[in-house]
Amino acid sequence: MISSTIRGPLRTRRLFRLAFAAILSALAPAPLAAEPTHGLAMHGAPALPPDFDRFPYADPAAPKGGRLRVGLAGTFDSLNPFNLKSGSAAQGLVGNVFQGLMARSQDEPFTLYPLIAQSIDIDPARTHVTFHLDPRARFSDGKPITSQDVLFSFDLLKSKGRPQQRIAYGLVKSITAPDAHTVSYDLTGVGDRELPLILAIMPVLPKHATDVERFSDATLAKPIGSGPYVIADAQPGARLLLKRNPDYWAAEAPSQRGFYNFDEIDIQYFRDGNSLFEAFKAGLLDYREETSTTRWSTDYNFPAMRDGRVTREALKNENPKGLEGFVFNTRKAVFKDVRLREAFGMMFDFEWINANLYSGLYTRTKSFFDESELSSSGRPASERERALLAPCPDAVRADILEGAWRPPVSDGSGRDREMAKRALELLAAAGYRVEGDRLMKDGEPVSFEIMVKDRNQERLALNYAGSLARIGVDVRVRLVDEVQYQRRRQKFDFDMMIGQYLASASPGNEQRMRWGSASAAQESSFNLAGAASPAIDALIAALLAAQSHEDFVTAVRAYDRVLLSGFYVVPLFHASEQWIAHSTNIARPERLPRYAAPLFGPTLESWWRKNP
Repeated sequence: MISSTIRGPLRTRRLFRLAFAAILSALAPAPLAAEPTHGLAMHGAPALPPDFDRFPYADPAAPKGGRLRVGLAGTFDSLNPFNLKSGSAAQGLVGNVFQGLMARSQDEPFTLYPLIAQSIDIDPARTHVTFHLDPRARFSDGKPITSQDVLFSFDLLKSKGRPQQRIAYGLVKSITAPDAHTVSYDLTGVGDRELPLILAIMPVLPKHATDVERFSDATLAKPIGSGPYVIADAQPGARLLLKRNPDYWAAEAPSQRGFYNFDEIDIQYFRDGNSLFEAFKAGLLDYREETSTTRWSTDYNFPAMRDGRVTREALKNENPKGLEGFVFNTRKAVFKDVRLREAFGMMFDFEWINANLYSGLYTRTKSFFDESELSSSGRPASERERALLAPCPDAVRADILEGAWRPPVSDGSGRDREMAKRALELLAAAGYRVEGDRLMKDGEPVSFEIMVKDRNQERLALNYAGSLARIGVDVRVRLVDEVQYQRRRQKFDFDMMIGQYLASASPGNEQRMRWGSASAAQESSFNLAGAASPAIDALIAALLAAQSHEDFVTAVRAYDRVLLSGFYVVPLFHASEQWIAHSTNIARPERLPRYAAPLFGPTLESWWRKNP
């Protein structure tokens, strides 16, 4: 039994906290006076100097003008991306309409540079942080951005924002505004070195134009932001049209130079992937990111491709590959036993699925930070990792500690008897028996539902359900619409679903919302599995407290091992490259961002139209 997957008794949890508190306190430096800086990196110093003129992956000579037409699958019924109902909010608003105090460079793991805040003061211990606002900063209606807007945004999002915002901002001891262009945060005692960066990317909302009373509601009221675009038209579930603000105050700011080159961005929504692809083939859209191996292998032979109006590319950068998989909702009694979860994972036949459904183009995912230095896979735990894991000796399985574990490999037949035998042996050790054609325990059959949101997920889930049926498990696959899917996800009203854990080169506070104990019962969090483990909590604290890159990598690898040992997810697969196709009338910089995931945002911030 792996104790990290179980809510331990109070005494055990207290011992974990005390042991890790000792480790983290040893990492903390003595507080020194804050010094002004032009940027802020999670570890070390910013790569760009104070007088930088652009981000390395932006082209300042990119022409401005023209319209970009992009398509997205799904729907929307709100223009507020910051409240609990933001799962159904329109995409393309953050960055284009709303912006934060500082701008993130996608060429570094997690480093921020000036935007609304032109400089920052922070002490080495990161117990106090002060942002100095640019006096030129304006909202799209021309009103100046002041420290009162920052205070207002902080208080509003802390009380009515998304769960991850509430948790992060709730750590702040106090916030003050000495003058109209200065905001100071007291972070004494927090012990979270990422928190200043989280505060720096907080969206700044206009105090004079935000409806506080209705902020928690879904709304189609056109918001006022400080970004380069305003909303020209919004048709719920169908279309969002963004129009460039000719008076955008930061158009020539170094962190914005070369970006936001289209005069208009027409975002069209499609109910299913097939209609979206047909619209692209017909020339109604300029760009698409391809996620279907079948389409990528066989369907890009339409007239626009043949005559050179459309091209396609397979691109790659250095960002870790995240993990997507069938998530066990451990709040449900059926999934409480980690041995059952591991056994069910053995029944996912990746080799057959990859060959027969995906043209052999995928790689099996074996880590939450695959294909990066943060991954524990293939690496025995270092002495530093073992010391970090010492307070929780049962949280990591021996083969995972040694880096030897891999997702099971089948014979590719689709009916691997040896794999089914191994799964049943593990289940037998946990007290399960096959009676007739049903897997049983304590007289009850093992039965559950997989919730899916589209036909692609449905096909994969049906295949997996068929494999589980071979060992007597009754699995139903339920396809629901997007709105119902989001509501059920937010309320954890599912047995199993496909979850996606996007990875960055700097995992941090978002891990609390994915795996932290406090988020397990918090509605709308992304803790889909319902994980509540003191070992996980302690390692999240360790990676947030790490001061050096070496300490950070050590903590993340140990964290990866604990998550893998919990068997919360049946890992699926990933493409090592990002597949894109686009009109030859639009172009991008040759230099790709090193750590962007995906490589380009949904509205192609660094692209331009060749003949606007």
